Amino acid sequence: MTPYGSLHFFLIAFIILLPIIILGLFSKRSKIYNALSTIVMLIIIFADHKYNFLGIKYLSYHTITFFLYIIWQVLLIKGYEKLNKNKESNSTALYVTVLFLSLLPLIIVKILMSSWLGTGQVHMYSSKLLSMFGFLGISYIAFKSIQLIMEIRDHSIKEIPLKKLLAFMTFFPTISSGPIDRFRRFVKDEKKVPDSAQYRQLLEKAIHYVMLGFLYKYIVAFLIQKYVTTPMGGHLTSFTDYWIYMYGYTFYIFFDFAGYSLFAVAFSYILGVQTPMNFNKPFMAKNIKDFWNRWHMSLSFWFRDCVYMRIVFFMTKKKYMKSTFHISNLAFLINFGIMGIWHGLEWHYIIYGLFHAALFIGYAYYERWRKKRFGQLKHPFFNVMGILITFHFIAFGLLIFSGKLI
Repeated sequence: MTPYGSLHFFLIAFIILLPIIILGLFSKRSKIYNALSTIVMLIIIFADHKYNFLGIKYLSYHTITFFLYIIWQVLLIKGYEKLNKNKESNSTALYVTVLFLSLLPLIIVKILMSSWLGTGQVHMYSSKLLSMFGFLGISYIAFKSIQLIMEIRDHSIKEIPLKKLLAFMTFFPTISSGPIDRFRRFVKDEKKVPDSAQYRQLLEKAIHYVMLGFLYKYIVAFLIQKYVTTPMGGHLTSFTDYWIYMYGYTFYIFFDFAGYSLFAVAFSYILGVQTPMNFNKPFMAKNIKDFWNRWHMSLSFWFRDCVYMRIVFFMTKKKYMKSTFHISNLAFLINFGIMGIWHGLEWHYIIYGLFHAALFIGYAYYERWRKKRFGQLKHPFFNVMGILITFHFIAFGLLIFSGKLI
């Protein structure tokens, strides 16, 4: 059952979470019930009528592979945590190996998903192997694992209790598509039981986010899909068709994903965990940097911290380039190239990533030239122009992302 994909899901989730709500209103929390409810919700989410064992939908291939994947990641994280304490046994080679092993299942899934394999895709019982074992949300769990391995390497996390790690990795509200939380922030919320007044505020916000999410996903996004993207998607013949589809697809992607993210945040609040928001008025961004500080923020910040900043630090330390400006631009290219590949091994995703890298690099040159020539341009006219120009670059990028342009 797709998370937040039907009213049936919300009804089941409400019934399962009702005891948690009641306890929360009395400033109480049952860790045992929270753990059991998480397991039940995960089994429901990964249930499958077609791909299962013994004809039982709750024993689906996705359920089994999900829990095996969690065990795999936990073993890597805890094993590396233990080895990292001994400086003599730790090394860069070990660090890279652990990172690779953590990413390996995701890499395999991305390869199996790729149309590049054509008729060579692995099949089993006349079905793609991916359809049986590539479970929903595998990449978001991988992001959590990579983040933890890097923080262990940096010694910014001294110890990761097994129960906390399992709670973090299996947190069901964000399991399929984020937002991507940080371990230390998550544990801080998970450890603290809010008093009745604080929980009531969280519950009120959760209800507000659910209502707003329904407006975004099930009304606005649904109408755009029904009247613009679906009927036009297969009949793009003129410039006007592409132009209208570009606008429609841009707003559809935002309202659909922002609606999902609001649901995920709302259910997190019900569990007493204040998962960070994913969107902050992205179409009001004045430039491309501002946009990525507003759009899919948890993913953007993850790539910034785990890819971009580490490339910059590594290349600066090794002195591969004298100019920090050029190091930064190269890091942008690698960062967004990887982000494009993460979406999928398809040309339109890769070009989408490189397009955003080009926007960042181009804006960096423009910003350096503008500061030397004009300084800060604070007039409202320039802000409006920046918003309009940025929006159209973003919309064109999403047209590339849709696969309809290429």
